[in-house]
Amino acid sequence: MRCFTILLFFSSIVAVGSASDVEDEGMISQVVEIHRLRPQTGSAGYTVPQLDCLSWRLAVETNNLQNWRLVPKECENYVGHYMLGKQYRRDCEYVAKQAIEYAKALKLGGDGKDVWVFDIDETTLSNLPYYARSDVAFGAIAYNNTKFNAWIAEGKAPAIPSILGVYKTVLSLGIKPVFITGTRENFKQVRIVNLKKVGYSNWAALILKGENDSGSAVQFKSSKRTELVKAGYRIVGNIGDQWTDLIGENVGARTFKVPDPMYYIS
Repeated sequence: MRCFTILLFFSSIVAVGSASDVEDEGMISQVVEIHRLRPQTGSAGYTVPQLDCLSWRLAVETNNLQNWRLVPKECENYVGHYMLGKQYRRDCEYVAKQAIEYAKALKLGGDGKDVWVFDIDETTLSNLPYYARSDVAFGAIAYNNTKFNAWIAEGKAPAIPSILGVYKTVLSLGIKPVFITGTRENFKQVRIVNLKKVGYSNWAALILKGENDSGSAVQFKSSKRTELVKAGYRIVGNIGDQWTDLIGENVGARTFKVPDPMYYIS
């Protein structure tokens, strides 16, 4: 009997030890997986020497990295995979979800003076078909004004679906959409046709950059928002892909930034 008790006690110790080993293996496995998540290569598996593309993109989105002109050559593949993949779409959808929840919770004036400011390029319309071209390389090749304007003139930019959802929600709530874009005035008709073709059916104002509009993007957009406020409008929301859309004067009650690691406008 004593022999059986000792054997049972020993078996219990082995069982506990085995269970502990299984738990330890599980913890070790989790730690290994966590370390695997550390981005050490570009999106296609290419090693990025002394440059972490995910951290670079984070710095871009938070405006910690400013006044940059080109996507680093080492990150061209990473940016391309991000923009064409699921993550960019999901990131836009998440921004849109926050904007819609905010809009639905607003207490509006009921006098038709509540407006929501929308940027156009990479906010309501996407230029991704242009930026995916080999001669543009997702912003890794220097900006060419002539080529970009030729693309705009085609009027083929698709909508960003999630932001179109924000637009439709805003409209349904009685908030008037206002578009403010750095696009030049001579492209106004093209932009009107393009916007309407993809679902942006009406707006309170479509403001483009005129011949007499000079200064930085911040100054231009600030001045146009200020004109709205002086006319008695309340900017309840403001959404754009560039920080220049969201800083300066009269930015609105709340701003929302859509991701864009392809270019920086100062």
